[in-house]
Amino acid sequence: MSTLFDTTPKAATSPAASPPTGRARIMAISSGKGGVGKTFLSANLAAALAKRGEKVLVLDADLGLANLDVVLNLFPKITLHDVFTHKATLEQAILPAPGGFSVLLAGSGMVEYSRLTADVREKLLAVIQQVAPRFDRILLDTGAGISDVVLYAISLADDVLIVATPEPTSLTDAYATIKVLASQQNRRNIKLVVNQVNRVGDGRVIRGQLQQVVDRFVNPNLSYAIGETPLRLDLLGEIPIDLSVREAIQKRRLLLDWVPGCEAARGIRAVAENLSP
Repeated sequence: MSTLFDTTPKAATSPAASPPTGRARIMAISSGKGGVGKTFLSANLAAALAKRGEKVLVLDADLGLANLDVVLNLFPKITLHDVFTHKATLEQAILPAPGGFSVLLAGSGMVEYSRLTADVREKLLAVIQQVAPRFDRILLDTGAGISDVVLYAISLADDVLIVATPEPTSLTDAYATIKVLASQQNRRNIKLVVNQVNRVGDGRVIRGQLQQVVDRFVNPNLSYAIGETPLRLDLLGEIPIDLSVREAIQKRRLLLDWVPGCEAARGIRAVAENLSP
């Protein structure tokens, strides 16, 4: 296990911003690598939370490579880019999405947002501060990895949910991300969803493996204030491999609408139940 997980992240910028207060609970949904179903989970989790009565906004925080619009089959005329450049208002950019929640979409292929400039920091923070009082929960669908843009978006959230699959590369990158969040953002609780599991209980096994490596290589090197506890990974749920997921993606439909009774949909609803107060 030490060979699989004990990798050192190449580089990351330490975020300095504090989350706004007096508003909705904000959760960043991220992953160590791409292709693990992070955006698909963000959209369907938002739908599940909306069905439970929450007012939810999904903000596409993958500013340079946004694809939430593709998952939801939306064709926005106004995006965050238009808000950032004062071509449109924030009100105009917030759109209703299938599933009963709202979205704030980013433009794809915007090279100027691939780096964390002071301008990007200020504008993203300002947008979150404006929308936060209007919702019960905000999900930040971040990019994958530990770039400065991703880490800054995560720093604006109260909670972090890491999405991983059982593949060794996914787990290695998830561990690297967790290590950075613990050391640079002082995170002491990180939520975990294991996607594409083969058997019931695989998620618990993987969470246990990750926690074991965190306890061995991360927690001993953290600085603790009085009353602080070691980093703990909180498994919110596991989502099984399900052919219905591929069908929903191809149809650009929410899984919870397309095949609400399938195993993967039940797994997503279980994650929503574990998130709800």
